Amino acid sequence: MTLVDTQILQFDLRLGTPSDAALVVQFMHKLGSFQKMGDDITATPERIERLLKSKQGEVAFGLYDGEAVGFAYFHEKSSAFMGRSGLFIDGLLIDDSMRSKGLGNIMMQFLSKIAVERGCEFLEWGCLDWNTSAIAFDQNIGAYCIDTMRIYRLSPEDLNTTALRF
Repeated sequence: MTLVDTQILQFDLRLGTPSDAALVVQFMHKLGSFQKMGDDITATPERIERLLKSKQGEVAFGLYDGEAVGFAYFHEKSSAFMGRSGLFIDGLLIDDSMRSKGLGNIMMQFLSKIAVERGCEFLEWGCLDWNTSAIAFDQNIGAYCIDTMRIYRLSPEDLNTTALRF
């Protein structure tokens, strides 16, 4: 799919395949570095390939001149609280050289279209509270913040320990 932004740059979008796992990991390392969480990225190409093969995760790439300059890693989710299904964007990054050129908007439009085509009723993602440019972008496209909730996670070790208690 080829799209043109307001600055007359031509971007192409494509969904990724399991063979793109190493590229996903490269973008995740860039994202982790940008978010000052580089040490927290433990994804490997093998793990990402497994997720992509099993359809537990999907990826879209934004291309400029044939080179991937942006990505969005996402998966389907549902909410018992709302009784609805949606897509969750777990990672989204546009390379520094391509920011403010419209690719972020194009990626969000593309992901919104995928969600609607699948019968989803929401698109959701997280944003770090210090990332003011992302917050402004999110609000500009009409997104709202659910700031009454904290996300908790069990590590693989703690997950196993907790499971063994049952």
